[in-house]
Amino acid sequence: MDDFQNILENGINFGRGGDKPKDEGKVKTKAKKKKYITGAHGSGSARQKAKYREQRANRHK
Repeated sequence: MDDFQNILENGINFGRGGDKPKDEGKVKTKAKKKKYITGAHGSGSARQKAKYREQRANRHK
């Protein structure tokens, strides 16, 4: 009965069990890697996207 009373008062938490440190420097997608951003990995479309990114970054300078 004590466990039941505790659940009634506090509810059930289905969240994470413990605090795990997050990896700060980890890159999860290829699109965020340096070579893909600069268009240096050989793809023509990536080079074109990099050109557009550079133009957008230099727009208000």
